[in-house]
Amino acid sequence: MDSSVCALELLGVFFSAGAWICSLATTLMSTWLTLSTELLPTESYELGLWETCVVQDLGGLECRPYDSLLGLPPDIKLARILMCVTLGAGMLGLLLAIPGIHLVNSCHGRLDDLRCKRALKMAGGVLCLVAGILGLIPVSYIAHLTVVRFFDESVPDVVPRWEFGDALFCGWTAGFLHLVAGTLLLTSCMCLEELQQRYMMMSLPVLARYTGNAPLETSTLQPRS
Repeated sequence: MDSSVCALELLGVFFSAGAWICSLATTLMSTWLTLSTELLPTESYELGLWETCVVQDLGGLECRPYDSLLGLPPDIKLARILMCVTLGAGMLGLLLAIPGIHLVNSCHGRLDDLRCKRALKMAGGVLCLVAGILGLIPVSYIAHLTVVRFFDESVPDVVPRWEFGDALFCGWTAGFLHLVAGTLLLTSCMCLEELQQRYMMMSLPVLARYTGNAPLETSTLQPRS
């Protein structure tokens, strides 16, 4: 196996695992949006997908989960669904990509093994790309709504406005890593396809030699007249 293919496989799996961890952190973090007001300078507010928190300057933190699922804003509902689907797709892609790399289940030079590994890695790479796109949608959508509401001229200036939280940047990082991981895995699949073609070209002389000697071997077994 070419060392460059092994490097692409390991980098793809590494970025995929890192992207999934970042996606999980983004889903669980309560800092999707933050708000601070001059009326209460000692307190700031945080909004997440599952709860809202009040942070005090003295270090106190009080979080309260949402009371009702049906009463959630549409953007929070959409973000919940898409982030859960992102975690599922990312985990499935990682589980398919790991047994497809060369170092985990060594290939013995058989063409069927190479094809199986290529199929596993291709499925894992496609799922990583899907997870990256799905993960970027809710983060970018909530960021877009925040920007629109922040610069809304119909709202008085004295009304506090929500701003970007750390979870949004973590979500963008997760989506980018998922896209990079999928690209690396698919690139290793294309390199592995070239190795399969090279293996077939090398096996053709062996097949020709076998088929050429087969009639001679059968003729020697016939009794003399």
